[in-house]
Amino acid sequence: MSVAEQQAAVVQTSAPPITRGPLVLLTALSLSIGWGIRGNFGHEWGAMIPGALAAMAAVLLSGRDDWQRRIAYFGAFGAVGWCFGGSISYMQVIGYTHSGHSPSVLYGFACLFVIGFVWAFMGGAGFSLPAFLTRERLTEFFLPFLCIYAVWIVHEFTYDATNVWLAGLLGSTFIARGADYRQDEPLYWHDTDWTSVLLALITVLVLAAIRRRWDRASSLITHMTVGWWAGFLILVVGLGLRMTPPRGDNWAGCVGMVAGLIVYFQRNGLRGATFVSVLTGIVGGLGFAGATMLKLVEMKSGYETNWHSVLEQSYGLINGLGVAAATLAILHRAPRVSDDPPVRRWTYPFSAGFVLLGITYLNAQKNTEEWVKQKVMPASMVGITAWWWFNLFYIALVVAFVLVVRAHRRKPLPILQTSWLARGQALYLLLLWWMVVANFERALPGFQAQRLVTEGVITLNAIICTVLVLVYGSSGSPAPAASEIDFRPLVRRASAMGVAAFALSSLLFWGIIRVVWGDTFAGHSGLHIRFGPNATVTDHPKKGQPHP
Repeated sequence: MSVAEQQAAVVQTSAPPITRGPLVLLTALSLSIGWGIRGNFGHEWGAMIPGALAAMAAVLLSGRDDWQRRIAYFGAFGAVGWCFGGSISYMQVIGYTHSGHSPSVLYGFACLFVIGFVWAFMGGAGFSLPAFLTRERLTEFFLPFLCIYAVWIVHEFTYDATNVWLAGLLGSTFIARGADYRQDEPLYWHDTDWTSVLLALITVLVLAAIRRRWDRASSLITHMTVGWWAGFLILVVGLGLRMTPPRGDNWAGCVGMVAGLIVYFQRNGLRGATFVSVLTGIVGGLGFAGATMLKLVEMKSGYETNWHSVLEQSYGLINGLGVAAATLAILHRAPRVSDDPPVRRWTYPFSAGFVLLGITYLNAQKNTEEWVKQKVMPASMVGITAWWWFNLFYIALVVAFVLVVRAHRRKPLPILQTSWLARGQALYLLLLWWMVVANFERALPGFQAQRLVTEGVITLNAIICTVLVLVYGSSGSPAPAASEIDFRPLVRRASAMGVAAFALSSLLFWGIIRVVWGDTFAGHSGLHIRFGPNATVTDHPKKGQPHP
């Protein structure tokens, strides 16, 4: 027996057993908490919270010390993976299931499965990259990502100027953001994020030209952006498939990104990542449609509460089950990953800083607007706006973080001279409670009894997660030392299950709601009918009417 085989045998004998129940519960509750908080902050930045929490939760209870060493990477890539789906408009789709109009109800559940699938697929893809990629390939993503986010930030703060340039590039007459309706802007194009996608593609190409090399990270981003364009142009522009007019059609672009990810994974031998993404996608599709169905059944009781938060936390819980299932499925199948040699050392503290300070800032900075609106904080203090006061304190936190990292590199700090498991637990708990508190602060000015189902449940679940992550966190689980197993049979099986789940769940959920509500409008939503003479959808609101 070789030395490597002897070491593997020792690990196999001494490793503590994986407690599957706590892993599943912690991951599910973590994503549920994050999704409940995301509902208050919204969109792409909000979706980063559940992505980071669920990825770190699964890793901390996996027992895989090679994964735990990458805990900050899992948090960062999990956040980025889940954030893309935040661009999809879905409230009107939920409204279809409330309408009492039979074809619209069926259509709504089918669309919710599609939205949930593509959202969770991209989230699963982000989670899978640190589990399968080498240190060299994983850290290749950081420079392209940083450049793209920098361009997006500049675009956000120079919206009109950037659009003037893009309009000139495309030969279009520019109309500023202040137009009567978003549809009046020539760059509107079905209320999608096409300008951001185009800028991302341009950024990657320019960066590759400057560096005079093309790495696989740039290739993945290109696959995703080109896929977005293919999905949008084929489904929306070519075939005229608009899911929720006049709402945005980013769903089609996200479908294209899923296709781009699949192509990239297959071309680069990352079939394990494909399997993880498909599995989380299936559970995500069932989760979005299923949580909506359960909410509608529960609403029949007549009890008044924050039903949308019930939906969000239930959907997050089911999504978390998908991440947990994927984790357990690859736990002893994914090959062992190594961070030696530790190339691009700066990427790990950057990832930790992004998880701890970046995600919290992008969401919590929205609180100042709410506090000023609720008149619990003055709009300006000592000549400085409340938002800038918030920014100044966060800048101080960033400076402090950088100083601590530099000091630790010169001489290890005692607080960080712990195991990777302990460091991961600290990072997870800091992000968890930072966002729980920030969410409570946001709701506090207008707090009412109905908020107990949101902030109350979130806080209780966070307490449970704290116990789980501290009591059941473990290291030393054996990981395969050989190359990755053949995931192709699992991918084929999961894909077939996904098609069946889409068809059967759509019909099943439609049938249940037809039995429970019949032709009655369930309420707790705007009345949205997709088809027939009473259809409420329109490509453009009438003049004098508010934008829907």
